[in-house]
Amino acid sequence: METTVNWAEAFKPLIEKYKGRKHPLEYKNRYQLVVMTVLSAQDSDKHINQVAIKFFEAFPSMKELAEATPEQLLPYLDTVRNFGNKIKWLISMARAIQDDANIPHTMEKLTELSGIGRKSASVIIRESGGPAEGIIVDLHVVRVAPRLGAVTTDKPDKIEKELLKLIPKDDWGEIGMAISFLGREICRPTNPHCDECPMIGVCDYYKTTISKKKKKPKA
Repeated sequence: METTVNWAEAFKPLIEKYKGRKHPLEYKNRYQLVVMTVLSAQDSDKHINQVAIKFFEAFPSMKELAEATPEQLLPYLDTVRNFGNKIKWLISMARAIQDDANIPHTMEKLTELSGIGRKSASVIIRESGGPAEGIIVDLHVVRVAPRLGAVTTDKPDKIEKELLKLIPKDDWGEIGMAISFLGREICRPTNPHCDECPMIGVCDYYKTTISKKKKKPKA
């Protein structure tokens, strides 16, 4: 009979491995963090890091961004995925906030801003050092959490709900990014580096797929 995994315990080595590691977005302050988080949705962090350099030279704070027009933002963001909507969201957000000092700190207030959902809000809260109110579920978490067998769905909102029940609140701020870093570095979509993985002992994918391939006799 197969035993049920205690995921709160099973995730501890993973949390310890990545605890406190900064998000790959190369922001320098909370204004940059918020803007880059919005821009990075469905795009790569590497690309947004490149785009951000000239963008922040032109729009160094919420004040300048609030005074900008879509036409002024376009040359800086036209290579960003879904740039049309993101430009509208950024301007709407900046006009609502007006000043960097007014950037919200809570899930409720952050998700009231254009372009910010629960995932983005959780990233902003974590990177700002605030108390977690949710769990970050990015594209890596959507892929890796079901692969591990920790969740029974591939829907981001449902993944978060399941993880929130499995993980103690004290670990909410770290578990999402820990799973994300695992997906970026070890649990790759193809040819995952299972022998390097701290989750190998509980991983459903390893037990059902990888280990069976290893045991399969050569013809």
